[in-house]
Amino acid sequence: MTILGTVCLPQLPPERLRAVAEAADEAGLDELWLWEDCFLTGGIATASAVLAWTRRLRVGVGLLPVPLRNVALTAMELSALHRLFPERAIIGVGHGVQDWMGQVGARAGSPMTLLREYVAALRALLAGERVTVDGRYVHLDGVALDWPPRRPAPILVGGSGPRTLALAAEIGDGTILTGGTTPEQVRDVRQSMGDGSLVVYLHAATGPDADARMERERIRWEYPTITDRAVTGGAAEIAAGIRRWTEAGAGTVVLQPTPDDPDPEGFVRFVAREVRPLLTP
Repeated sequence: MTILGTVCLPQLPPERLRAVAEAADEAGLDELWLWEDCFLTGGIATASAVLAWTRRLRVGVGLLPVPLRNVALTAMELSALHRLFPERAIIGVGHGVQDWMGQVGARAGSPMTLLREYVAALRALLAGERVTVDGRYVHLDGVALDWPPRRPAPILVGGSGPRTLALAAEIGDGTILTGGTTPEQVRDVRQSMGDGSLVVYLHAATGPDADARMERERIRWEYPTITDRAVTGGAAEIAAGIRRWTEAGAGTVVLQPTPDDPDPEGFVRFVAREVRPLLTP
């Protein structure tokens, strides 16, 4: 069964988040995803707020940039989320945007080495282990969480380049693919990654100006064409488009609205109430 979510883009002011989250929860949306983009909103603060405001909605963070966060702090925060809201938090980690990491003095000389060391340490900490490691980037001396998660806490890894995707398949419990990933690219990733969960962001727009807004997205992201990178139209057209990505191997499709969507609350209701039923067998 396809898991269907939407992104609440961080370009939306933080004070608007509660209304979007409550609309998603009430409408029956599977998942609401958040981004930790510099220098907009923090992923853990917003995720904890959404989880507290809602009753059943699962909340994803895709992704936390590992150069920006000490691994022990990330483990502490994720453990708290998993214990406070069991089985409702979905957390992804990744390199982060390298230019942003450079702006804050956190850019790593070898992002691949950092990501490998980080995920290994984070996994051990969340499993309740006492961790000592002296890597190139990750340094822990007898660190253990007093309150590790009661249940296993999956770690998803986001990426786009072939080396990062290969590493994500090796060290992650699932992979997050960025918006603009084509069905053919999803198929290639699925074939190489095995049985892990595969989450893909998919640009989406509905309403009378959907195509015009999506053309602005194409320009913003510098895509040569929007074909196979987005879905637009009514519920039937968007559901048919989603099936192309799920048939290619995506288990979770997260619809990514345009930043200038005029009605973010209406978008999540549309996805939950009109698109979701068309995807149910």
